[in-house]
Amino acid sequence: MLYKFKSKAAGDLIMLEANGRRVLEIIGKDTGPKGIILPEQMPAAMTALHAAVALEESHDQKVDALVPGEDLGLRQRVVPFIDMLERNHKAGHEVVWGI
Repeated sequence: MLYKFKSKAAGDLIMLEANGRRVLEIIGKDTGPKGIILPEQMPAAMTALHAAVALEESHDQKVDALVPGEDLGLRQRVVPFIDMLERNHKAGHEVVWGI
């Protein structure tokens, strides 16, 4: 399955289920099939994502962030999502997702 994140201020962002679930867990959201991130929740979400990336990189391990057979760490996976949050926060729009 895939998570599809949609917003008015950025293009759609599609993530594999494991990656989308990890991002939602990091920002403290329910990993259900549908949800919303409100503009006032975005600064805390971005802070949580940056902290998770810093923690991963400080431990120099990517075990939890990797999907088997891939070499991408958490940073590469969340940069587009953080950009989406930044754009929508500035514009005052929510981000929604569905599976």
